[in-house]
Amino acid sequence: MEKEHKIIKKCLRGNTRAQRMLYDAHKTKWFMICLRYAQHKMEAEDMLQEGLISVFKELKQFDSDKATFSTWSNKVMVNASLQHLRKWKKLNFNQSIDDYEDRLSYSEDVFGKLGAKELTTMVQNLPDGYRTVFNLYAIDGYKHREIAEMLSISENTSKTQLLKAKKMLRTQLEEVLQY
Repeated sequence: MEKEHKIIKKCLRGNTRAQRMLYDAHKTKWFMICLRYAQHKMEAEDMLQEGLISVFKELKQFDSDKATFSTWSNKVMVNASLQHLRKWKKLNFNQSIDDYEDRLSYSEDVFGKLGAKELTTMVQNLPDGYRTVFNLYAIDGYKHREIAEMLSISENTSKTQLLKAKKMLRTQLEEVLQY
């Protein structure tokens, strides 16, 4: 922890080696966050890039008395992912589950072993609005009120999107478990 604080101080002074060390220490977790909000790897890479810019640009705002660096930077990555979705107008909260039925195909490999990769793929197959609310609520731990504020939607819309996401995930899991 103390070592990380020293690295952060060096980053604030523009030390590129320290920036690389900080990136290397957190890149996997940051990428996994972005991957949860993205539909595919390339989009997650774009989100990560935007998030990295934000992390280093906003690093002076990090307060170790309020949160750990990991907690703070993870929130920056979530926000960067949301910004990316907003920028590309991917947050549509009026989509029907029926519009995504054809995207629910899985190979035999998935049926044999349902691991983190397959679960991530299932979440990625959710419509953007469902996926975003599901991640914010179920994985990142935000309350519906907070999600509503972050996404400029009503709390009821947030709750509805979560219910629809859970229903769609349940359907996908039932299909996988039938085989």
